[in-house]
Amino acid sequence: MPQLLKWPIPALLIWGGAWVIYLNVSGLLPELWAMALACAVAAAFSVMGRTPARRWALVLGFPVSLWLSGAAVFPAWGWLIPLGLALLIYPVHAWHDAPIFPTPLNALRDLSQAAPLPSGAMLLDAGCGLGDGLRALRVAYPQAQFCGIEFSWPLRFMAALRCPWARIWHGDIWQEDWSGYDLVYLFQRPETMPHAVDKARENMKPGAWLVSLEFEATELVPTAVVKASADRPVWLYQAPFKLAPLSPAPFKSSTRHPQSDPSR
Repeated sequence: MPQLLKWPIPALLIWGGAWVIYLNVSGLLPELWAMALACAVAAAFSVMGRTPARRWALVLGFPVSLWLSGAAVFPAWGWLIPLGLALLIYPVHAWHDAPIFPTPLNALRDLSQAAPLPSGAMLLDAGCGLGDGLRALRVAYPQAQFCGIEFSWPLRFMAALRCPWARIWHGDIWQEDWSGYDLVYLFQRPETMPHAVDKARENMKPGAWLVSLEFEATELVPTAVVKASADRPVWLYQAPFKLAPLSPAPFKSSTRHPQSDPSR
């Protein structure tokens, strides 16, 4: 994010923009419609928040300030509008996956050296969000074909606008068939990586690559590791995947000491 857009500048811009929209349309539309329009704009730009807490603050900041100001009077159920808009962008179904966090544009620039692919290879960004991962993949593989799947309808729409050269659709990354892709890119979180490993082992064809920014698939032996930055590795795994050796379970003595016997 540029220096001028560091927090809380995005919040001030978005809340102020929502107020400008509300004040300009409130005389033309019913109060609820004016509020819904302003909230929709704030919700759409809430992706500028880099953490879930900040994104919720961007979504709810305008309606809360509107309520505190007393500038509008409408039914209590009207406050469900911003909540509904937030759930539209961040559907409950996707909460167990990674939060929206953009892939830096040059994070994957050295990927093609470690995982060379032929011209026209099929690449999938699984959970593409706003399309930042697709844009980073295009830096590494300019001659590839790009696909993206995203469960949030608004994010899918915005990704399609930002990446017109990619095929992007709404769907569940865990239900999608990965067998037709030469590379599947993920920017998930540690808790979902075991699920990704199971999916990749089940679906991906020999020679295909599973690529994860920052988070290691500890169940697999990496084929290569590329440094996106000093503290952000890119983990590469090529099918057929090699399972990592299991760590031995810690030894536990079965000897019972008298002082630990509950009968004493």
